[in-house]
Amino acid sequence: MSSPKTYDASCHCGTVKFRVHLNEGLDTARRCTCSICAMRGAVAVSANLDGITFLQGEDALTLYQFNTKTAKHYFCSKCGIYTHHQRRSNPNEFGVNVACLEGVSPFDFAEIKVFDGVNNHPADAPAGARLAGMLRFEKD
Repeated sequence: MSSPKTYDASCHCGTVKFRVHLNEGLDTARRCTCSICAMRGAVAVSANLDGITFLQGEDALTLYQFNTKTAKHYFCSKCGIYTHHQRRSNPNEFGVNVACLEGVSPFDFAEIKVFDGVNNHPADAPAGARLAGMLRFEKD
């Protein structure tokens, strides 16, 4: 497990700026196969609900919810970038878009775990999250 780390973060246009504390650093990086995760294609890391402090632009965030309306997905209303979401699998956590973290890119990860959010969503499966596969990035 990597050390806890705090990052400054922002959306693409810089309207939304926040600071996020990751208790497990980048070790929680993952993707999911559920419909919204598959379409947005982001790599997310975990933060506690009290782990995000907005520095500016919180009022510019747009909330999107669907299906069970448990998860809360936040996007910048100006540039459309997904910044974070309150998880359905664990409503006590935020998933934070690693592409928003200063100095971090989704292409920094050689492998990302991909969890099955379609047939075995952690909130619906008694056994918990099931690994659906791995996403690999190989640099030339």
